[in-house]
Amino acid sequence: MNVIDEVALLQSQALRRGLAERTEVLDRVKTLSLLPDGIHVTTAMVATYFGVGIKAIRSLIFDHREELAANGYRVLTGTELSSFKELSGIKSRTPTLAIFSRRSILNVAMLLRDSKVARQVRTYLLDMEYAARTQPVDNFVHSEPESLDTRIDRRITHILGRTVVPMFNALIEASGEHHKELISLRDDVKKVERKLCSHHHRLRRLEQAQGPRPYTGVMASIDGMSWREFEHHVAVLLRRDGCTDVVVHGGPGDRGVDVTALTADGRSVVVQCKSFAPYRPVWSGEVQKFLGASRVQHRADVALFVATTSFTPDARAIAETHGITVVDRGHLEKWSAGVPLPVLQ
Repeated sequence: MNVIDEVALLQSQALRRGLAERTEVLDRVKTLSLLPDGIHVTTAMVATYFGVGIKAIRSLIFDHREELAANGYRVLTGTELSSFKELSGIKSRTPTLAIFSRRSILNVAMLLRDSKVARQVRTYLLDMEYAARTQPVDNFVHSEPESLDTRIDRRITHILGRTVVPMFNALIEASGEHHKELISLRDDVKKVERKLCSHHHRLRRLEQAQGPRPYTGVMASIDGMSWREFEHHVAVLLRRDGCTDVVVHGGPGDRGVDVTALTADGRSVVVQCKSFAPYRPVWSGEVQKFLGASRVQHRADVALFVATTSFTPDARAIAETHGITVVDRGHLEKWSAGVPLPVLQ
């Protein structure tokens, strides 16, 4: 089975096209503010979401305009712009306006290199893709499928926004005596569309509020860290749990460990930190290497192997045999959210 990595995603338009529908990851990483129409955002809003300058977004548009346009990026002018301003409440006097759909925003996330938010979005995309590829095929009806009402709402909203409203715009532009009636009908359609969008967003918020995940957003932040930032994050957690003399050693000449510390009761601690993509597990050889560094070179009382991913069964077996505490993705999420690590107490 082939596993998509971030480099392949950045380089392959075909891979990006295959993931373009998974726009829900945008809100998992960061709240996406939309224009009053509930569908689009401006170039400045895209730049704000990704934490970059407008020039970075414009440069990306210049390089990938055709691909972005295929996913909903548009530049409005003339009558179309006037109608859009009227419906969305935008007061800008510019003769043109570039707007992005959610698909095109996700497209930007799959292309933008120098953005922590974009890296987080790509990590979630790859994590979801890996889960989809490894999950066994299930031909039975699930006990809690997406409700029929929700699917209908989303479909109607899509049709109204992409078909009915543009049709009214064209009719209004070409109409004569029925101009006012058509404008009134179009406004009624837009109200229905907005109500459906609002209804869908309320359902999403309710589902998230009732969900079983109390630590939403913790791993999104960690996934966006560089390896150096991750080591310092672990150091902060050690200090929070009462450790002293915490030192980050990561990099060349670290003698096989990334962080050292002392517990509150004086035990020596050595830590190995691995910032891997969620679909790349820690292998047994990596645990064996840390075993030698922690026990032989440093003679540590507490050996922690902290990773942003899972451990293979062989890796866990070696760690358990030799007293190494593994902190996998699930335990890291809880530790980062404030749950103390028992081995440090």
